[in-house]
Amino acid sequence: MSGSFEKRERGFETKWAHDEELRFKVFARRNKLLGLWAAAEMGVSGPAADSYAKEVIASDFEKAGDEDVFEKVRRDFDAKGVTLSDHMLRRKMEELLETAKQQAQTEPPK
Repeated sequence: MSGSFEKRERGFETKWAHDEELRFKVFARRNKLLGLWAAAEMGVSGPAADSYAKEVIASDFEKAGDEDVFEKVRRDFDAKGVTLSDHMLRRKMEELLETAKQQAQTEPPK
């Protein structure tokens, strides 16, 4: 009996690890999409936009949750004079999270 329990436990651990990896990838993708969108809103394009998107991705490691990402984009928008309410920024983050989830589901595994 213990052999089947151990297999089942390993199966749960493997699924949990896979789910966590997928969750990380989805949020990283959302943050990249958000960074590219925010860069365009601030009039930034090309390599500078890609660089900004990487900054947004990196900002997600400052605090747990989405507040660090939100705060970074909010500060940058304020500094550049981009007028967008907090509510609309959060809605955009939610919208891009859904886009990132859809892209992750349709993307072939690497």
